[in-house]
Amino acid sequence: MKYFLLLSILVLSACTASPDLTLNPASTDVMRLIEQTAENAPEGVKGTFQFAIKASALLHSVVYLNTELDYRDRRSITIELHPKTIAAFTKKYGTSPKVYFLNKNVEVTGKAKQIKIWFISNGKRTEKYYFQTHIRVKSLNQIKVLS
Repeated sequence: MKYFLLLSILVLSACTASPDLTLNPASTDVMRLIEQTAENAPEGVKGTFQFAIKASALLHSVVYLNTELDYRDRRSITIELHPKTIAAFTKKYGTSPKVYFLNKNVEVTGKAKQIKIWFISNGKRTEKYYFQTHIRVKSLNQIKVLS
């Protein structure tokens, strides 16, 4: 009887695991999304998400849009725009997405994943790291301005 109960619990708990969740509320609960990406690492969480963009940066031909002023803030989600997406966006809208999306509410479709960020000291990687949650955007169809 004990084994049947244990087996039933294991089967039911396996049925509830779902790494491909789709979230589409009026505004995405950032902390809940960060928790879900951690729970589903390294696979991530697929969905359509809505965020307010508070900061942006261009680094190594990639535009980063952040939901917090400090990209290292635990509460920050980072949207990565691929260089080809940046070029297509600039051609279509005549401005950089780094400037265009700043202080706007956006909807982005993709996979939110937990990314390990290593600390660098004197040009070398240290043993210290932290995690960020990133969503990669490789197509203009994945991101749009809501307001």
